[in-house]
Amino acid sequence: MLRYLTSGESHGPALVAIIEGLPANLQLKEEAINHQLWRRQQGHGRGYRMKIETDQIEFLSGVRFAKTMGSPVALAVYNKDHKNWLTRMAPTGDAPEDLVRVTKPRPGHADLPGALKYEFDDMRNSLERASARNTTTLVAVGAVARQLLDVFSISLCAHIVQIGPVKVNPDKIAALSFEELSARAESSSVRCADPDAEAKMIRVIDQAKEDGNTVGGVFEIIATGVPVGLGSYAMPDRRLDARLAGAMMGIQAIKGVEIGLGFEAATLPGSLVHDALFHDPKRGVYRQTNGAGGIEGGISNGEPIVIRAAMKPIPTLYKPLPSFDLETKEAYLAAIERSDACAAPAAAVIGENVAAYVLAEAFCEKFGGDSIEEMKRNVMSYQARVAERLR
Repeated sequence: MLRYLTSGESHGPALVAIIEGLPANLQLKEEAINHQLWRRQQGHGRGYRMKIETDQIEFLSGVRFAKTMGSPVALAVYNKDHKNWLTRMAPTGDAPEDLVRVTKPRPGHADLPGALKYEFDDMRNSLERASARNTTTLVAVGAVARQLLDVFSISLCAHIVQIGPVKVNPDKIAALSFEELSARAESSSVRCADPDAEAKMIRVIDQAKEDGNTVGGVFEIIATGVPVGLGSYAMPDRRLDARLAGAMMGIQAIKGVEIGLGFEAATLPGSLVHDALFHDPKRGVYRQTNGAGGIEGGISNGEPIVIRAAMKPIPTLYKPLPSFDLETKEAYLAAIERSDACAAPAAAVIGENVAAYVLAEAFCEKFGGDSIEEMKRNVMSYQARVAERLR
């Protein structure tokens, strides 16, 4: 069983993750994890915080000579900005007398519901943990997981399909191979593989920033090489699509998720939704379409897994919305924290790594193994059995 736990605050000393259940002898490349953290910090429309932090992980336990030991892996990412918050975010001692408490909630954030739920008189306690800064550890965990997936030739790519009202041309995207799509997304400042749409998206982001506003977007994740059989229809919470959708919704500001055709499937007849099955003696069983997005009945079916997630505009606005002071009940404009004009390109990277973790979790469930060598043997045996049945 693969599982993880994260801890940390936006301006605290460090962000920490513990991962349990990784097989022994899995090679972990520190630079590969740091690369994913770097990708998370990129993208047109990102804010000043990205200039302060240069995220790098430090392994604390569970890794020896760049290989897992079968014990829990602990890692940390230290916040450089913490030195500027030593008195305001001190883990010990009493609060300073001149501490300015956050009492004016920002609409769309966890400020108010968090303060009411946990009985805080300072909403900084809510916003520090609810902050998207904490997606750093989600990416780090996913970056570890994808090194397990790499062993079994499972690859992921995330790209932007919409920012604000601007959408990509679906025909242009469909004409690209997985490798071309990935390369174009990586070279784009908004992770968009359609150059015409990319230019329009950049203008939308720039206009939002000029207006003191923010803008959201939609990203798509594609996973290739996923074998048949991950997930289960036996219980609702074991369905692979449910787990992927839930993981996407666990990312800050994500408000909607689709698998395959998603909401479009509700507008089409069944004959245009479901993927017909064909058999060829040489090719075996195959499909000509992938409306299911690689998942049928909660189980991966061997086709590429396709996920889309919609991110709302970031709710911290430089022209803030009306709010009130929870202490005095006076009307105020909402508080302003450092923020981005658009974080959808970064959210795509986060989603990509979160999806990698879910797939790795389901992979470990299916193929088990205390070591990576044992897992390889289990995979080979299973794939031979499946190939025989479909021949």
